[in-house]
Amino acid sequence: MNVVRNHFPHILAFVIVVIWGTTFVSTKMLITAGLKPGDIFFVRFFLAYLCILPFSYKHLFAANLKDEALLMLAGITGGSLYFLTENIALEYSYCSNVSLIVCSTPLITTFLLGIFYRDERIRLPQLLCSFVALAGMALVVLNGHFVLQLSPVGDMLALVAAVTWAFYSLLMRTFSGRYSMLFVTRKVFFYGLLTILPVFCFWPLHTDVALYASPLVWGNLLFLGVVASFLCYFGWNYVMSRLGVVRSTNYIYLNPVVTLIASHWLLDERVTPLAVVGMALILGGIYFEEYFRKKRMK
Repeated sequence: MNVVRNHFPHILAFVIVVIWGTTFVSTKMLITAGLKPGDIFFVRFFLAYLCILPFSYKHLFAANLKDEALLMLAGITGGSLYFLTENIALEYSYCSNVSLIVCSTPLITTFLLGIFYRDERIRLPQLLCSFVALAGMALVVLNGHFVLQLSPVGDMLALVAAVTWAFYSLLMRTFSGRYSMLFVTRKVFFYGLLTILPVFCFWPLHTDVALYASPLVWGNLLFLGVVASFLCYFGWNYVMSRLGVVRSTNYIYLNPVVTLIASHWLLDERVTPLAVVGMALILGGIYFEEYFRKKRMK
C-alpha cells in the first residue's frame, strides 16, 4: 500500500501530461471550426469552474488580502495569460517553434526557484540532466527536420507563456499545505475567467449557437473543460503539493513525446530515428535527475 501511495503522484503526473499532450489537436480543431483562442479558453475554464463549484463552495475567500491577490496572480499566470499567449503564438509562429519554447518551462522553473528559494537551488548533476532532457525534447519536436524559421512575435509570445507557467508553479508552492487543492484550483479558474474578460473588448466572444451545437465543437470543449482543465488542473496542483515544483514540472518534458506518438498513430506522421533518440534522452534526463535528487537527500 505504501508503494502505491508513494508512486501515485508520479503515475498521476504522467497521465495528466498524456492528456495535456493531446489538447493541442483538440484546440487546433476548434480554431479550424471558427473559434478564437479567447473563446476556447473562456468556455474551457467556465465548464471547469461549474464542475468544481459543487465540491468547493463554502470557503469563498483566502485568509487574507495578500493570499487573495496571489490567487488572482495564479489565475492570470496559470490561466488567462498563459493560454492566450500560447494559442496566439500558434497563429504567428510554427508549431515546432512554439512547442520547443513552451516546453522549456521546467528549466525556467528551476532557475526561478534557485533565485527565489535558497533551499531549492539546483545542483550541477541535476542541471545537466535538465539540459539533456531539453536537448531530447528539441530532437522530438524537430523530428529530423532541422529547419527552424524565426517568427519574433510568435516566438516571444511562446516565451511569455513558458515564463508565466513557471511563475504559476512557484505560486502553487506558496499555497501548499495552507489551502486545500480544491479551493486553490477553483480560485484559479475564477480569476482566469475574470481576467480574460477585458480581452473580449477587442475580440468579442463568439455567441453563435449553431457553432457551439456542432458535435465536433461541444465534444472538444467538454474534453478541454472537464477532463483537461477540471480534472487535470486539480490533479496537477495535487502532484505539485506532493512532489514539489521541480519534480512535477519535469514531466512537462514528456509533452512532445505524447504529441509525436499521437500524431504517428492518428495522423500517420513519420517518426525519425533522431526523434527516438530524443525520447530516450528525455526519459534518461528525467530518470537521472530523480536519481541524483534522491542521492543528495540521502
